[in-house]
Amino acid sequence: MTAQRALDCNPCVVWRWTSCAPDAPAQARTALRRALVELDFDCEVISDAVLAVSELVTNATRYAPGPYEMRLRRTATEVICEVEDHNPRIPEIPDFPAEAPYAPSEENLGGGLDALCALLSERGRGLHIVHELTNGAWGFCSQASTKIVWFALPCTRGRSGPR
Repeated sequence: MTAQRALDCNPCVVWRWTSCAPDAPAQARTALRRALVELDFDCEVISDAVLAVSELVTNATRYAPGPYEMRLRRTATEVICEVEDHNPRIPEIPDFPAEAPYAPSEENLGGGLDALCALLSERGRGLHIVHELTNGAWGFCSQASTKIVWFALPCTRGRSGPR
């Protein structure tokens, strides 16, 4: 999926916040879950979207100035979530290894506490998580003074079907 395809449909603002918002990732998860439940999305789509947006909101509030905005878009086949911040710089995209990204490396086996802490570190995993949850359907768009990070998930519907 291209970034342009992600931006073609009309957005719906789900939540706005500033750097002063307490526990922004938790608030974003709650706001997105409510919106997707109200739109009758499948539980698996909701769970994956909520986890992915938590990673994007964490990165936005950690590395970019606000204010911030989370938007939701829907096409006939997918739901697209966007997080906008006020840093137009696109970060370096990490390489995504073909094998499990967090298996112990040979050089760290038996490496003591430092090797264990490096393996268990929570930093640097967010985009890997988003990549896995979305099967690679995510990306960045940079505008004059803002950046949008987006991901897309298949639009599986709940039991009651379209409204």
